[in-house]
Amino acid sequence: MALQSSSYGKDNVKFLKVKKDPQNPQKHQIIEATVKVLLEGSFDTSYTHADNSSIVPTDTVKNTILVLAKTTEVFPIENFVATIGQHFIKKYNHVDSVSVNVIQDRWVKYEVDGKLHDHSFIHQGPEKRITDLYLSRSGDYTLKSSIKDLTVLKSTGSQFHGYNVCDFTTLKPAFDRILSTDVDSTWKFDSKKLGPISNISKLSSQGLFDKIYEYLARKITLDTFALENSPSVQGTMYNMATDILSKANEVESVDYSLPNKHYFLMDFEWKGLKNDQEVFYPSPHPNGLIKCSVVRDSKSKL
Repeated sequence: MALQSSSYGKDNVKFLKVKKDPQNPQKHQIIEATVKVLLEGSFDTSYTHADNSSIVPTDTVKNTILVLAKTTEVFPIENFVATIGQHFIKKYNHVDSVSVNVIQDRWVKYEVDGKLHDHSFIHQGPEKRITDLYLSRSGDYTLKSSIKDLTVLKSTGSQFHGYNVCDFTTLKPAFDRILSTDVDSTWKFDSKKLGPISNISKLSSQGLFDKIYEYLARKITLDTFALENSPSVQGTMYNMATDILSKANEVESVDYSLPNKHYFLMDFEWKGLKNDQEVFYPSPHPNGLIKCSVVRDSKSKL
């Protein structure tokens, strides 16, 4: 028998951090996050020979995450995953690679008396902002960020027709329908364009990651969803991905996974009533599930 692979660490490490404006201590930013850190390296004997001498206890991993949350910059989370990854590589010579996942809850300030309140927030759940880092001792890394569980619906401006029909097909063509989905989108950064992992802090302070998340990936997703007369979920998600790639040079690829949450027009003919796209039945199961991955073509202008 041989141990083929292994990793271990700590999951579901939660914290909320308040960042105070130096000029006005009552003006705050907050971040609520859930962190997972997994280590790989020279830990084989802890599995095969019950020798724990190499193990960095998972409690130590938890404490490290929380101390770094206190002592370093956690905004944006792309910067924080880089800080965590570099810490474990530098501190423990027998750690070969680190995987870090940070899930950030969406808290936004709201208006009071016509302006955003300095320290009051609304939780816009279940939407999450997520970042994943895989960092090896060689310095090679993979950095991905995501939007997850952003639920959207539009009551018109969607259609679906011209599809393949066979003897199993009962679906009727739709030229006007409700379209709803829970957005799950991930964009992978081009590490060659970002530079070494130590460069993530500088790019974070320049606002790169917040810009790509809020003003490119999220805004493009919402704008395209609203404005396009969607021919299909497939066509719309491809347009979202290509638009992100065209405007975010640092992004290498974009993935979408969109469930098509069905709303069926209810039949009132038995009552002599016409249902003019007004009353629908939300059907939770089953749902369509459409996925795509769009990568930058070396021959294209994207």
